[in-house]
Amino acid sequence: MIDQNILDNHNLTRGEFDLIVRLIGREPNLTELGVFSAMWSEHCSYKSSKFYLKQLPTKGSNVVQGPGENAGIIDIGDGQVIVFKIESHNHPSFIEPFQGAATGVGGILRDIFTMGARPIAILDSLRFGPLTSPKNRAIMDGVISGISSYGNSIGVPTVGGEVYFDDCYTLNPLVNVFCLGLADKDKIFYAKTGGAGNAVLYVGSKTGRDGIHGATMASAEFGKETEHKRPNVQVGDPFKEKLLLEACLEVMEHDLIVGIQDMGAAGLTCSTAEMPAKSGTGLEIDLDKVPQREEGMSPYEILLSESQERMLIVALPEKVKAVREVFAKWDLDAVEIGKVIDGGQMKVRFHGEIVVDVPVSAVVDLCPVYQRPVAPPSEPAPASRRVHPVPDDVGRVLLELLSSPTIADKEWVFRQYDHMVQTNTMLLPGADAAVLRIKDSKKALAVTLDGNSLTTQLDPRTGGRIAVAEACRNLACVGARPIGVTNCLNFGNPEKPEVMRQFKEVVEGLSEACRAFGIPVTGGNVSFYNDTEGASIHPTPVLGIVGLLKDIDKVVTPGFKSAGDTVVLLGENKEELSGSEYFKVHFKDESGPPPAIDLAREKAVQETCLAAAEAGLLRSAHDISEGGLAVCAAESGFFSDDGLGCELDLDDGIRVDALIFGETQSRILVTLKPSNVEELLHLAGLNGVKAQIVGKVGGDALRIRQKGRDVVTVPVKTAFEAWKEAIPRYFAIHL
Repeated sequence: MIDQNILDNHNLTRGEFDLIVRLIGREPNLTELGVFSAMWSEHCSYKSSKFYLKQLPTKGSNVVQGPGENAGIIDIGDGQVIVFKIESHNHPSFIEPFQGAATGVGGILRDIFTMGARPIAILDSLRFGPLTSPKNRAIMDGVISGISSYGNSIGVPTVGGEVYFDDCYTLNPLVNVFCLGLADKDKIFYAKTGGAGNAVLYVGSKTGRDGIHGATMASAEFGKETEHKRPNVQVGDPFKEKLLLEACLEVMEHDLIVGIQDMGAAGLTCSTAEMPAKSGTGLEIDLDKVPQREEGMSPYEILLSESQERMLIVALPEKVKAVREVFAKWDLDAVEIGKVIDGGQMKVRFHGEIVVDVPVSAVVDLCPVYQRPVAPPSEPAPASRRVHPVPDDVGRVLLELLSSPTIADKEWVFRQYDHMVQTNTMLLPGADAAVLRIKDSKKALAVTLDGNSLTTQLDPRTGGRIAVAEACRNLACVGARPIGVTNCLNFGNPEKPEVMRQFKEVVEGLSEACRAFGIPVTGGNVSFYNDTEGASIHPTPVLGIVGLLKDIDKVVTPGFKSAGDTVVLLGENKEELSGSEYFKVHFKDESGPPPAIDLAREKAVQETCLAAAEAGLLRSAHDISEGGLAVCAAESGFFSDDGLGCELDLDDGIRVDALIFGETQSRILVTLKPSNVEELLHLAGLNGVKAQIVGKVGGDALRIRQKGRDVVTVPVKTAFEAWKEAIPRYFAIHL
């Protein structure tokens, strides 16, 4: 008899249980209940987000596969496609930082190569609490070690990402991992079964008790105790995954299989239910044949284990022997555990008895979709509740901002990653976007992850729009045009009306911006229940956008190139300080409205930058974002080969801290030879973009004047040291 306590342990409501009873015509046994619990979890079913996600644009002339498969696919021409996806591994990374992050990498890699693509790049978006806390430092250290261990071992470069710090992530770190793959268009594979009689093969690592109910765990708040959740965290083996990758790509290359799916969230249950559901068939498997590394496992444990490095493959009966030979060559299990059947049922046998007999459509397609209560729209945020005076020494404030862990150099992080393996990486981590060459081609791919949670906390809709705009701006700064987007939407408990208001407004903002830029959303991930002890994180949409450069020789980098180059500002300076890193760091103020965003103006600024890059006019380009114009100029000096400074003279009649630290949108700082300035200004005029000559490159200091008055004079070396040593200093001093 299934009582309320059992339902609570499975995160199922009484109403959901009653629906299950109606769908299968009887009360489920405990194993069947576990199947529904995993597949109807928020993590797998998207039951609280589907209603709103439908408004995102998913169509486009270059879209080969949109949402609904393991990863999205975009056609890049010449018979090639890119395959990409982003996923979260937030809850596991809080409980067990190393394995949580490592298996997050392993899972997203499988999403890519299960489609027939070879992974060529990993990026990660990480959010932690302040580094003054030993617990936060331990989580960060574990997460970064986990990412580097898995990615470095399997031989896929980690080429970029972002790291942010805020109090709201102290009990809820975010680990979002993006992977990009490359494939031939005629070698794409899907999670399908074909017709009845086809063989079902289990391939990869053996099944253990790790990760049981991991998907369910990721669909609930945490309380004070987390130790009992450790069995829900999977344990990864990157060397086994490398073998699995090569074996899977080999059977695909030789056309030996019909379909394939990763055993990800919900493990064997997920692939056993989803593959036939997508194909209009049923599936029958025998759990006694499943390779197991532990004795005495129950059918419940075998089905719901999320042990890593496993796939489910469907093959024609006459090709089973060839498939097994390939996997044996790579020293991997490949065991025929069942077959495809007619009738649409998921049938599971154990010790000769049927322990699961349910319709796959009920498990996969008929989970209730909730339109949860949404709090009323909030009033527009007033200006900061406090009036902050302009600091006497803004140069000292600049050093303070450069030392802020969110802005500071992340080399301490990315030096632990192998970012050059496969020899495709053109720009080292730290640039506005990662750039990867495509061998035997003039084309290159650019990738960026972006999202500002403080902006989104202050105004969710505006924050969603800015997340897309800034990610596209990052691509424009390297000379790439956006062609597709995947998103990872990290939020608190959807049962809280305020959280659902944030989610609704963010998705509306994302949709508006993606339509404005004409980029399709090919998939993504929603991570709800990022709450611990009742406290929610800031709404944190992370956008992974891929861009295309048609000519690799036209790539633009952020560092100053030569003394005497002219510095031009594309876009307008405005007096917008609320929501800035400056207000947060210097005044401890996170109130007020964020900067406004005009998508038409943003697109015009980016088009001007892209046209100038394509015309070969630019020596450098750098996005103005966290920390404002002063930080952007300082970083451009840091990225130069010779530590070049610059002299800027600005005539905008706004308060000086807004001028140099404000985070007004739609601005890019570019440099070029003086002889190319006139042509750039002409391009800007054609696009209706304000472009002003603001200075020149040279010297060993960052000098900024406002209407002829010196406001900042900081040696590049001094600024560089503040920026370079900030994060290592926390670990050296506090550990």
